[in-house]
Amino acid sequence: MTLQEGQRVKLAADLRLSDPIEVSGAVIGILSLAADTVGTVVEVTEHVREDADVREYERLKSLLDSYGDGMPPESRRQLEQKVGALQPAWVAFQEQGALVTVRVRFDNGLILGASPQDLYVPV
Repeated sequence: MTLQEGQRVKLAADLRLSDPIEVSGAVIGILSLAADTVGTVVEVTEHVREDADVREYERLKSLLDSYGDGMPPESRRQLEQKVGALQPAWVAFQEQGALVTVRVRFDNGLILGASPQDLYVPV
């Protein structure tokens, strides 16, 4: 499920934002946001995480689909082998999906950006 701009959400779990803060050697606290803190999604960003093998698979598969019928049999066989060798990378890429991050403005005024959408549930 991809969140949308303007959608109301709440944190699914407590979120620790800082390590312990020390002043003069004494720990004075940790900054956290509590689960169920409510806010509004103000920005959604989808990041495509493809590597060189995925790009090469797409390129060679397109070449095979477009021109494979007219290729000499040995060239076609070599191309099919290369595509087959890259198939696991392509399948893994499709299974992982895109990484979606959101920027949320909480009702208490805090803004949290570039956070994975999995941190939130719709209200």
